[in-house]
Amino acid sequence: MNHIWQVLKEQLFNFNLIIRLAFYEVKSKYKMHYLGAFWQILNPFILIGIYWFVFGLGIRGGSPVGETPFFLWLITALVPWFFISSTIIQGSSSIYTKVSLVSKMKFPVSVLPSIQIIANSFSFIFMLLFTIGVLLLNDVYSGLYILQLPYYLFSLYFLLFGLTILLSTITIIIRDIQSLVQSFMRVIMYMLPILWNVNTLPDLLVTILKLNPFFYIIEGFRHTLLGGEWFFNDLPQTLYFWLISILLLFIGSTVHLKFRHKFVDYI
Repeated sequence: MNHIWQVLKEQLFNFNLIIRLAFYEVKSKYKMHYLGAFWQILNPFILIGIYWFVFGLGIRGGSPVGETPFFLWLITALVPWFFISSTIIQGSSSIYTKVSLVSKMKFPVSVLPSIQIIANSFSFIFMLLFTIGVLLLNDVYSGLYILQLPYYLFSLYFLLFGLTILLSTITIIIRDIQSLVQSFMRVIMYMLPILWNVNTLPDLLVTILKLNPFFYIIEGFRHTLLGGEWFFNDLPQTLYFWLISILLLFIGSTVHLKFRHKFVDYI
């Protein structure tokens, strides 16, 4: 547990630096584009339109999910997924692509995944507020369930940090990991309740799919935004999620601290 505490302290003590570098990350990424950082928002809108057209109008013929219009049901899961997918892919290569920056500015390598997480958060928070606005305009109110939004945001960030600190470290040692992550993220989307309704599947299959901790996150955001159930209603799933999240952070922190003094040698 000392490894976890050490890595978390590095994030807290360098929080202001993380924010500044996250802003710089977004600005530099789109500096050669005419629309600039607006692409961070435009891309999700384009993808949402494509998924809604193909799955909502094409496959489903415009039919709702229960009493909820498919478009509203879709965006409550797609918005967090876009953030999850891009953060894992980019976060897994964050150390490899920016390790030279550390030697110039002298800050802990462990903050590099956090910089990527925060950089992607700007568009995520905007899209999340957009989603809430669209739901309200369509008279969809989640009631008191919206109060658990901070819990699911914290859970999401905790899981992402543990996973990216692990993957970004392993990517330095084994370069093939980055390609595997990109391929895996394309597949995992269809194993989550983003485009399909969990209530239409056999219980055994749902139980297996719930082994993926992001299942908990996606369903949690949907229950929070549409109103469905509290996070503590399914206590075994909640405990399982936190067990996996803490385990990932423990393994990631341990591996990171063990190898980070050799990162330059591996590169």
